[in-house]
Amino acid sequence: MSRRRIGFWYRLAAVIVKPPLIVLMKRDWRGMEHIPAEGGFLTAVNHNSHIDPFAYAHFQYNTGRVPRFLAKASLFKPPVVGHFMRSTGQIPVVRATADAAVAFHAAVDAVNKGECVVFYPEGTLTRDPGMWPMVGKTGVARVALLTKAPVIPIAQWGANELLPPYAKKPALLPRKTHRVLVGPPVDLSAYYGKEPTAEVLREITETIMNAVKDLLAQLRGEPAPDHLYDPRKATREARTEPATEARTEPATEARTERETEPGAEAGVPPGAGEPAPTGPGAEPRAGAEKPAQARAEAPASAPNQAQEGA
Repeated sequence: MSRRRIGFWYRLAAVIVKPPLIVLMKRDWRGMEHIPAEGGFLTAVNHNSHIDPFAYAHFQYNTGRVPRFLAKASLFKPPVVGHFMRSTGQIPVVRATADAAVAFHAAVDAVNKGECVVFYPEGTLTRDPGMWPMVGKTGVARVALLTKAPVIPIAQWGANELLPPYAKKPALLPRKTHRVLVGPPVDLSAYYGKEPTAEVLREITETIMNAVKDLLAQLRGEPAPDHLYDPRKATREARTEPATEARTEPATEARTERETEPGAEAGVPPGAGEPAPTGPGAEPRAGAEKPAQARAEAPASAPNQAQEGA
């Protein structure tokens, strides 16, 4: 089968969703020629707003190749929304369970039937401080190896300006532009036939996400970071930094106190500026000169002993 027919429910969803999207956002969509006209394929898309799945679906719908999303299973629970999701062929995913494998099998079946399956490899809104793509999960790599179907990298920008990540209210004015740039298929031929080990899957996923990142750099007109943001690594580093500071702080404070004692910077021994002890039986302070009378009474045959306190 070459492609999936749009069907009644998809057309109805388009009638409901497209008008507000057209009103809210202008469109700058480029690279549609890279969307295959026939056969199954995968798309890998960055995620930076809660509404970008709708904006992206609008773009994909207009290419004539309707998308099937891998979506959270919780979205299928509300009666009306769930009915739409199932009727339009979306694929539920229960994360971190054995049912996630079922979703990948469903994705493989859809691709083999000639459909377009959309992956958001990051799995959540980007947490990169600069809004760049993050390290991706390996589901898209697994399906790519099993199907050998084209993997099309796609970058989008603009929905995040209408509704920034985790924002509760949209910024309606001025009117925003939804920008999409589609790249050529990612060349994964070097990995075909390899055992799908964790390392191989990570390499494939990184290759795909770097292609998305480079496309986003073109959209934004600014250089992308050298590496994909890894939120787990960032969390580990944030946890270890306070512990490191706590270990080094006492030693630093003690050293600072010693260095700031009077005369320390000039190399004068501590206490050299304090008054010498007086009174019967008082011993001269270490490092201080003995009284003149004591020097006079000292035996002439022991000059070195008289100079030890100098």
